Amino acid sequence: MAFRRALKRTALVGGGAVATAFGLSQLIEYRKTQARLAQVAAEAELKVPFIDELPSRQAQLAALTNTEEFDVLVVGGGATGAGCALDAVTRNLKTALVERSDFSSGTSSRSTKLIHGGVRYLQKAIMKLDYEQYMMVKEALHERANLLEIAPHLSAPLPIMLPVYKWWQLPYYWAGIKMYDLVAGIQCLKSSYVLSKTKALELFPMLKKDKLVGAIVYYDGQHNDARMNLAIALSAARYGAAIANYTEVIHLLKKKDPQSGREKVCGARCRDVITGQEFDVRAKCVINATGPFTDALRKMDNQEASNICQPSAGVHIVIPGYYSPDNMGLLDPATSDGRVIFFLPWENMTIAGTTDTPTSVTAHPIPGEDDINFILREVRNYLSPDVEVRRGDVLAAWSGIRPLVTDPSSKDTQSICRNHIVSISDSGLVTIAGGKWTTYRSMAEETLDATIKAHRLSADSCKTVGLMLEGAKGWTPTLYIRLVQDYGLEKEVAQHLVSTYGGRAFDVAKMAQVTGQRWPIVGKRLVSEFPYIESEVLYAIKEYACTAIDVIARRTRLGFLNVQAADEALPRIVQIMGKELDWSQEKRTEELEAARKFLYHEMGYRSRSEQITKTSEINLDNHEVARYKKRFHKFDKESKGFITTVDVQRVLQSINVHIDENALHEILNEVDLNKNGQVEIDEFLQLMSAVKKGHVSDSRLAILMKTAEETLDQREPVSVDRSGGGV
Repeated sequence: MAFRRALKRTALVGGGAVATAFGLSQLIEYRKTQARLAQVAAEAELKVPFIDELPSRQAQLAALTNTEEFDVLVVGGGATGAGCALDAVTRNLKTALVERSDFSSGTSSRSTKLIHGGVRYLQKAIMKLDYEQYMMVKEALHERANLLEIAPHLSAPLPIMLPVYKWWQLPYYWAGIKMYDLVAGIQCLKSSYVLSKTKALELFPMLKKDKLVGAIVYYDGQHNDARMNLAIALSAARYGAAIANYTEVIHLLKKKDPQSGREKVCGARCRDVITGQEFDVRAKCVINATGPFTDALRKMDNQEASNICQPSAGVHIVIPGYYSPDNMGLLDPATSDGRVIFFLPWENMTIAGTTDTPTSVTAHPIPGEDDINFILREVRNYLSPDVEVRRGDVLAAWSGIRPLVTDPSSKDTQSICRNHIVSISDSGLVTIAGGKWTTYRSMAEETLDATIKAHRLSADSCKTVGLMLEGAKGWTPTLYIRLVQDYGLEKEVAQHLVSTYGGRAFDVAKMAQVTGQRWPIVGKRLVSEFPYIESEVLYAIKEYACTAIDVIARRTRLGFLNVQAADEALPRIVQIMGKELDWSQEKRTEELEAARKFLYHEMGYRSRSEQITKTSEINLDNHEVARYKKRFHKFDKESKGFITTVDVQRVLQSINVHIDENALHEILNEVDLNKNGQVEIDEFLQLMSAVKKGHVSDSRLAILMKTAEETLDQREPVSVDRSGGGV
């Protein structure tokens, strides 16, 4: 009775807005129990044809080719497309999905990594009394709670600090953040709170102290976006959907409707990008979920269709983890140009972004230097002057295209739709466009509801609320301990495997090779400073990875975290994939070159390497030039004017240091601007000038040569004059 009274009291005040803590906590526990029961009931109704082993990509292509007719063909393998496929197949619809590149290769892997309702959207909704925007935030907060529930291994709540530097802003921001909590209702992750200046600096010691009056901390969700997208797609495959990456639509198939006499879309002519083989995929309806490429598919349906996508580019950068606390993000609510910048811990690094600038649609967006420097300037504004934010600390950078849309059915076609749109053309092509990562599931549900109604399909109700995604089953926060105990993996590696693959981490561990060392027993790392191991490359192939780029960008996140480390790992990744997939030497070389091109252009390696060549001017004083020339000549004994790997190896051997020949070649190659296999004195001085200006940091050659010089100087005999005489 007491519980019912508490429940009733809570309901009367709008879902717990001013409920007692006692009543609210009981209600939350009750709702969670109900959600779990609903989830168990939903999963009990569903058959999982591929619960143990996923069908191979060849088997999936065979299913696409040989199936007489699907109920639904989804075009696009991003979060929304994969969500539509999962929604459709769990409604007992015969489902197919094709993606012309890799799953999550576009916008869905290039987000801010947040699962959020949108604090700034709520602010606009309140200031402008905009009910539509308010409902958009409310829906996103509901979806945030669901996503954290169905993929706990890939997502987690994250506290985000909003620093306040003016007293009047404290109550203003506090009221806004509290409203965010209230809109979430019982799905509020944790209650927001106010911090004093002292406490704020204790939790975020890198923060700028001057004029800081306090801070407000609120909670949102964070996830591994590419892995989350993949989990949705693999879940669809396990439930029986025929999905294939690297399968592009050449044109849509159409036939005349006998009743109306109009042409109706009835499938697509597809091409396997890897083999070049073409085939038809027939379906009762086709869903266009191609993100920024929405208009390209709409024009395949109707050449006269007007463009509805207005692409906007958002750039993010990754800097070392020491720039932020391990478990506290930062929000800059008002940048110099009115945008919002997030500064978040992610995968033991720090991610900062995003920008928002109009762009053209491309499959290969490139992060611009202006955007990178804008983000760095904004970060400097909030960090202590003691923390030197250097351009050289940018380890990776990327640009994602956000597909903003206008509603084709609206009279005002120029106005941007703040939410998503679902439209159905005269020929029956269903288009879902716009929206945000967090709401992918509700967007998919709305799309399938509209599709089923328009095409009179026989289908069950939506079952994706509470439906656990790939890897969620069997996951617990302490699962990594079993991996350490059962397989002899390093703790860091075990934690990484569990947070990436969830309950399926054991499948990856079983494939790991013995190291031959006392510890760890198994699990050879791809690069020493990251927990990615070689068996993940083999497992990635089971997850439909077809290229080296798939592995460094989306199965692991190495390319997004550190382009240099990814570049170092590539030869071994290509070697493992080549052996497993029986690649020729020509194919292996091609894969290596394509992956390095990807890192160079799309992941910011070009911007990073160009910091040395940004200006030919060497910004060093005479004393510094003399000091660095002296250091250089310790390696260039013959005064050739350049050094090679042989010169460096000779000096290292004299101080009993051994570095692998290939690794040494890579170290010199970072500085070898004209790529002639040697580093000239001018190139070395240019490097040291870039290091001085902060354009380059952690240069391995600079550190190696400095360390070697110091060791050599210590070994030099001390003269009688310097020693103060003799006996």
